[in-house]
Parts: sequence; C-alpha cells; structure tokens
Amino acid sequence: PTPASFAAKPISEKVRDLPGIRSLFAQVFLDQCVHHPLMYFPVFYMIKDAVTSDSPDPVRAVRQFGTNMKEDMIALWKVWVPSTFLNFAFMPMYLRIPWVASTSLIWTCILSTMRGGSDQVPSNEVIGPYADATSYELLMRTAMPPPSLNPAHAHVLVTVHGVDRPGMVAAASRAVFDAGGNLTTGKMIKLGGEFAVMMHVECEPAQLSQLRENLHAKKSTALAGCDVETRQVVVVNDGSPRPAYSAHVRLTGPDQPGLVMRLTELLAQHGLNVEHIQTEQHVPPRNASKPRLFSLCGIVSSQLEPDSRAIEDSIKQMRDELNVTCMIERDDGWLLRRGSSRA
Repeated sequence: PTPASFAAKPISEKVRDLPGIRSLFAQVFLDQCVHHPLMYFPVFYMIKDAVTSDSPDPVRAVRQFGTNMKEDMIALWKVWVPSTFLNFAFMPMYLRIPWVASTSLIWTCILSTMRGGSDQVPSNEVIGPYADATSYELLMRTAMPPPSLNPAHAHVLVTVHGVDRPGMVAAASRAVFDAGGNLTTGKMIKLGGEFAVMMHVECEPAQLSQLRENLHAKKSTALAGCDVETRQVVVVNDGSPRPAYSAHVRLTGPDQPGLVMRLTELLAQHGLNVEHIQTEQHVPPRNASKPRLFSLCGIVSSQLEPDSRAIEDSIKQMRDELNVTCMIERDDGWLLRRGSSRA
C-alpha cells in the first residue's frame, strides 16, 4: 500500500493491513534509528562546532556527539517517535509537512536548551553544575604550564613563611637578586596573620651557595623570625619520551571538603599526572550570604593515550554527585611547546 492510502484508511482497516503496518514501522525505524544518529546529529554537532569554536574540528565534534549520544537519542525519541507514528499512520499528505514543521519547532527549542551553548551567561547567581556569571569566569581561568628547567643552570625551590609584615616579598626577592638569581614562578599569599611564599629561582651553578646563604642570612628585618627553606631541584634528563597527552582541567562549584581529593583521585585512576594545579576560594560578589565558590585549574599529562570516553563519563558522574562544573580540554599545543623547550 502507498503511504497516502494507508493513512486514509480507518483504524479498523489499518490493524488488519499487515503490509501497511510493516511499512509504517520501517519508516519510523529508518527515520529515528538511521537518519538521526548517522546524519542529523553528526551534522548538527559539526555545524555547531564550526560556528562556536575558534578552531573547528569535525572529528572532535562527532566524538562529542558520541559522548552525548544516549542522552540526545532518548530526548529525540520522546518527541519524534510518537510524532512520526502519528504522521505516517494518520496524517493526510497535505498535512504532513505542517505537522513535521510544528514538531520541529518544539524539538528545536528542546535541542537549543540542551546543546545550544548560548554565549549569553546568566547574570543571576546560580551555583551548581551549570556556570553562572561568577563561576563561568572562574571556570575559564587557565593554569600555566610548569617552567622548563634549563639544565645549564642551578634551580632552587624557596619557601618563606612567617608573621605578615610589609617588605617580606621585597626582602626575599632582593636576596635572590643580589646573588644573581632569577625568580621564574612563585605563589605569595596572606593567610590570616601569616604570609607564605613559594618560588622557583634559577641561577648560575657558581652562584648557588651565595643564593642560599643570602636567603638564610635574613639580612632584612622583614624576614626576621621567618622560616626560610631552600631545596635544590635536580634537573633529570632521563631520555623519557614526551607525553602523548596533555589537557587543561578546570573545576568550579560550591566550596566543600573533598573536591581536590575527588578530582585528583579520578585523574590518577585514568593514569593522568598532575603537572600544575592552583586552587582558590571565592565569595560571590553580589551576595556575600551565598555559599563560597571554589575554583581549580591545572594541567595534566600522560605518557599513554587515555580513554577519553571513560574520563568524560567519570567527570560527568563526579559533576552530578558533587554539584560542580568540571571539564577536561585536550591541549597538544603545550606538548609541542614543551618539546621544543627540551630540544
């Protein structure tokens, strides 16, 4: 039977028309299980990636659909399977296009909500798995790669902590400068009434003793009573291959115990090595009575290519359990820069 003649039959005749019923199910199956997963969604993700990404990658876009396939297909079928059955079984030919267009309008609204990726960040304070104006800014922060150590230089890890007072950083940096040292990377922060400094310093090997002597001498009164520790960092060039994988990791959400533990345990389970992580706690600026926000950004690497699908599944589970936003974004550009600095 033709689609038009089957649709025109009364229900009593439809249920006895076995060839027509087989044709109906075949049409629904081809539309929902072949056309949508193999054509519609891959094209949608590729177009979305081309429009929203600075460096479009069709392969990455299709992989993203693979990650979201189960959720996307279930949402699609909830709308389109009933609509398609009604369309093919009952709609006369002149009403089929209006029916499909009406269903498409509803489905487009649903898909835009699920996967639209609007550039408009909501201004209201919504703390949780979806980034608001505050947590979105925190989520987009990026940690810099750890410094590459020049094997021709001596390297020292310096820590200073003591009662906070003016001039502590100036005194420590002066001690480094007077010995011919160069401060490359550091973290300096006030915690209550204490002040702590951690920094990496490099210098010529012949100046290493003078550098450590200057720091431990505490010539400035600003360092009097402070605990100063220096530890030489040995540059190891064991000929190990460059990591095969590198990625930025970011997390933000309501501050709670165990966030760093859960994330780093997840990373370790998938064989990812932490290269650099920095964390901060924040008070929402517009409403100090709301929960504090926690943010983390870092870089991880692996000598082997990890199972990206398994990592994404674990991240999704952690997001749902802890009510946070978390993402891992691959960045092979850092591997290239790291490789060139080692050469």
